[in-house]
Amino acid sequence: MENDKIQAVHFHRKTGEGRYPTERFGAENAKKARSFHRSFPEYKETPLVELNALAKKLGVASVYVKDESYRFGLNAFKVLGGSYTIGNYIAKKLGVDIAELPYEKLIGSDIRQKIGQVTFVTATDGNHGRGVAWTANRLKQKSVVYMPKGSAAERLENIRALGAEASITEWNYDDAVRLAKEGQDKYGWVLVQDTAWEGYEEIPGWIMEGYTTMADETTEQLKGEKPTHIFLQAGVGAMAGAVCGYFASVYGDAERPIIIIVEPNQADCIYRTAKANDGQLHFVTGDMNSIMAGLCCGEPCSIGWNVLRDYADHFISVPDYIAAQGMRILGNPLPGDSKVISGESGAVTLGFVAEVLCNPALRDLKNALALNQDSRILCFSTEGDTDRENYRRIVWDGLYPKKIDRL
Repeated sequence: MENDKIQAVHFHRKTGEGRYPTERFGAENAKKARSFHRSFPEYKETPLVELNALAKKLGVASVYVKDESYRFGLNAFKVLGGSYTIGNYIAKKLGVDIAELPYEKLIGSDIRQKIGQVTFVTATDGNHGRGVAWTANRLKQKSVVYMPKGSAAERLENIRALGAEASITEWNYDDAVRLAKEGQDKYGWVLVQDTAWEGYEEIPGWIMEGYTTMADETTEQLKGEKPTHIFLQAGVGAMAGAVCGYFASVYGDAERPIIIIVEPNQADCIYRTAKANDGQLHFVTGDMNSIMAGLCCGEPCSIGWNVLRDYADHFISVPDYIAAQGMRILGNPLPGDSKVISGESGAVTLGFVAEVLCNPALRDLKNALALNQDSRILCFSTEGDTDRENYRRIVWDGLYPKKIDRL
């Protein structure tokens, strides 16, 4: 039976020296990553949607949602990390900076002649693998993609359509990562994974830097308005760490927004690590059957955790109905607000925001998060309906209903 309890861990805000450095995720490097992404013909900044009617309904000053369903025509943000990593890998092989390798140069025949044909391998719940396969396909390279058991057939076919050798395995996500690493060890393939561990940090770091394009666009789109609260979903914590690091670097200690990390309670490795707070990473093992497939990761990214440990304020573990609630709210907007088609992993933060602001039983949590009428909230909808059948089951058929009808 699903655990319906929302759990929270609160950290005291750290300041001063001795914290994990965030400069690599700051504005200067983010603009470099964005310049690389801008060189792709498909590049267009994704919308930042302001939901004024919802903000009024929830009793806060503003609600913004960054809609990544438009990213490169791939319906999710993940391609930002995969493409930037492959670009950096090729740049390193050639002994140049990635700033010297825009898309037009990368697709040139001379690049292929210099580096040969490379096979990029990864494990994915869908979106990351699609981004790696898309980039490899564009650069006339190869890709191999492993998916955990229970992955949606639609996501598998989307990856295969890009020329990847892709399959759904009999293992969970973290074991699929180990399978991908075996491909690196046995065949010399290049592992493109956002899970970092000792001895494997360069590529996850590049992936995280790639994600900062999304944050840099958002800052520009906000036109000087500073959010008071940023809600970030976490799988391994790479995206959350990158975006947290970006805003920590940009705003500094004095103006840094309150940063809240949200995870599914069946795969809450970041929450468990924060709760233990003992200097060790804590894993979730076995089957992770949350509807938030893109967040079903049991082993934290060490780099991501290092950033979150020092700059995030709250860590939240939630049941699946919270994500379903977010999907329905975004997909059925109040009059005057724009629709956002947000998948299970994309909508969980907005679902949590609505729950904590509307559920009287969560008043203490609302106060602990310092949410009030002056709050300016920013969420990132990291994917659209990447599994359309499941999206309709949740939004049309009412799968995973709210426990109390409040909105």
